Amino acid sequence: MPAVLITGASRGIGLELTRQYAENCDAVFAFCRNPDAAGALNEMARRSGRRISVGAMDVSDERSIKAAASTLGDQPIDILINNAGIRGGEDQSLADVNTADWIEAFKVMTIGPFRVVQAFLDNLKRAMNPKIMTITSQMGASTWLMGDSYSYGSAKAAVNRVMIAMAIDLKDQVIVNLIHPGWVQTDMGGPNADITPKASAAGIRKVIASVTAADSGKFFKWNGEIHPW
Repeated sequence: MPAVLITGASRGIGLELTRQYAENCDAVFAFCRNPDAAGALNEMARRSGRRISVGAMDVSDERSIKAAASTLGDQPIDILINNAGIRGGEDQSLADVNTADWIEAFKVMTIGPFRVVQAFLDNLKRAMNPKIMTITSQMGASTWLMGDSYSYGSAKAAVNRVMIAMAIDLKDQVIVNLIHPGWVQTDMGGPNADITPKASAAGIRKVIASVTAADSGKFFKWNGEIHPW
């Protein structure tokens, strides 16, 4: 049974990815910051026939990541999905950006994914064809010309660079990719976004299933197209 690890699994895209992988009879290690408050995730796990295991992980806290990794022991991980993310503050305009929120955005969405891979790298290397997929955003691409969103956009741009370096360092060991999930109807994307979490998650899963070693380091869209940088 393939094993999938998902961060930020308690809501939005992460929750839907958990549901779809579990329905595909995969073993899912679903991590979130506060499992006690993750009602929907816990109920999903209860109904999953033990395919979903819920655990605590705050990706902004290195000790929390290491503690989460210790619960898996030598368990091979076939797919690691860095999904946890935050908005990075309500006001991200040129006139008023909260520096503390900006730093937190980098801790969660740039340094966090790096630390998660570090912590679970041995588990990945125990799998036959391990893959890392980091959920990023088109706002982290230099080709996406828009102002504002300084905290969020810069954190996503930075994680893109981190994962490119990781793809090089893990060449022939682990496949590393990035994906823009689309504008999704989540708490962050809002109700007027283009696509549902179900559609986004299905597209992400399809891309993950299709990538090979030759694709490592590429930035995809949820529909399988390559995203220009």
